[in-house]
Amino acid sequence: MEIIVRLDVMLAMRKMKSRDLAAEIGITEQNLSLLKSGKVKGIRFETLAKICAALDCQPGDLLEAAPSDGDA
Repeated sequence: MEIIVRLDVMLAMRKMKSRDLAAEIGITEQNLSLLKSGKVKGIRFETLAKICAALDCQPGDLLEAAPSDGDA
């Protein structure tokens, strides 16, 4: 199972720039970029909650579970 981050989709739907979201939730643009690209191994629930509050969405709107290539 693989987790796909859909943060870029939600940002586009909300017409919000990454830099504005980063400033609003108190993380660096670089960390937000890593999160958007899926290159992080985890996210604090506190950070996820701040993102959801800023984008007026649920965690399931940002994260999706999908079968990985090796899953049958």
